[in-house]
Amino acid sequence: MGRALECGHGRGWFACMAALAWCMASSSPAAEFTVGSKRFTESYILGEIVAYAAREAGEAQVIIKPGLGNTAVVFTALKNGAIDVYPEYTGTIVQELMKNKSGTALIDINRELSVVGLAASVLLGFGNSYALALTEEKAQKLGIRTISDLARHPELTLGLSQEFLNRTDGWPALKHAYGMPYSPRGIDHGLAYDALAAGHIDVMDIYSTDAKIAHLRLRVLADDRAFFPEYAALLLYRADLPQRLPKTWARLRMLEGSIPVERMIAMNAAAELRSQPFSEIAAEFHGAATAGEGGKRSFIEVLFGNDFLRLTHQHLLLVFASLALSMTVGIPLGICAARSSTARAVIFPAVGVLQTIPALALLAFLIALLQQIGTLPTLVALFLYGLLPIVRNTAAGLDEVKSGVTQAGSALGLRAGEILRLIELPLAMRTILAGIKTSAVINVGTATIAAFIGAGGYGERIVAGLAVNDSRVLLAGAIPAALLAILIEAGFGCLERWLIPRGMRLGSRAVNGERG
Repeated sequence: MGRALECGHGRGWFACMAALAWCMASSSPAAEFTVGSKRFTESYILGEIVAYAAREAGEAQVIIKPGLGNTAVVFTALKNGAIDVYPEYTGTIVQELMKNKSGTALIDINRELSVVGLAASVLLGFGNSYALALTEEKAQKLGIRTISDLARHPELTLGLSQEFLNRTDGWPALKHAYGMPYSPRGIDHGLAYDALAAGHIDVMDIYSTDAKIAHLRLRVLADDRAFFPEYAALLLYRADLPQRLPKTWARLRMLEGSIPVERMIAMNAAAELRSQPFSEIAAEFHGAATAGEGGKRSFIEVLFGNDFLRLTHQHLLLVFASLALSMTVGIPLGICAARSSTARAVIFPAVGVLQTIPALALLAFLIALLQQIGTLPTLVALFLYGLLPIVRNTAAGLDEVKSGVTQAGSALGLRAGEILRLIELPLAMRTILAGIKTSAVINVGTATIAAFIGAGGYGERIVAGLAVNDSRVLLAGAIPAALLAILIEAGFGCLERWLIPRGMRLGSRAVNGERG
């Protein structure tokens, strides 16, 4: 009877848990909808507007991956399914993505996009063309009104964004079309306006909806040879989106023609001149009241904004998950290097070379290799960067253990594995922990690049701050990262004192011939 009651209770408990799980599953969105954006002000804002509209549909869990990088990175993310939609421009699709293989009409564009499972529609109501600009004062002084006029003044200094310098519809083709005599310098778009105002550069590339054009009294040069195509803003998305999320798609269709050019310029101004958060601008566009209306936020408000806990969680996850992987692989590699000179000759150069690869170059390679953006390629990159200090310090710590100590262990009948576990590793632990600490601190800083490929973390603020040239947003990302590095440094000091008994620490110094 008791056993039957026990079984009955067990079945009842299982049924309750199953019912609870079913209720939770049915009450939360089963699908995900991911919105991406490029790394400039307008794209950030449009991405937030699209995400807000999708949330209103209530059909899917909406994830936004802002500031993913240049056109090539975001387009790759869309093709690979890492995002579902992002705001784009017709001229960019035709010239940069399709390499002029399609016409400029949407029907022609979609014919080419269908080959890679994508589509474009929902014209937002405004266009945003590339152009060149210089200060009104200098333009009047030199009599420059068109790009052809500019070509006759080789003494001027051009500062162009990195993307424009390398685009199919950017500098190389523009230089050829107008016979330009310049060798421009590369500069981030968000910083170029201040550089122009300060006289460090004379000419920059601009987006025609930039708010700072009027604010700084710049003259936009006429494209008198009609080089630039039409750049009508629209949504570029995965072709299966309307069928997969019909309610979300229906809500996004309502954005058609909803943003006149004057409204877009005003929203850009809110971000760049009044430092209003992109999410608040999007909420106001959709008619929602926001707490941040009425002026600039203080630095403390920016630092501890609504995204602080999310970014902290993401940054900690990236640092410590990659550190755990580096320890799992790095310590055995260090042991192998300490045991064999042949292994050392292979392992040390290999992990050393990994440290020399530029972070963004490594990320670009991993995106292509793994066919995705976000957390996974970032974790792999941080794992690889974290190996060198751990491998070297593990080998160095074991090398420092005196041979007499290990011989004593052998004399007591301990096997090689037991000597390693009970004698060598404990005595080398201080040195190994120092390598792990170094790896962790390095990864705190390196993890800020995660924002360039949608993995979040404090770098998200740094990238956004660069986009709008807002030092407060930049510092709101840089200061927490620096403080986290300091906390990790202190934490490892406490860990050493807790993990290694005082007698063993003193014994380690004595055995290894240290003073102390």
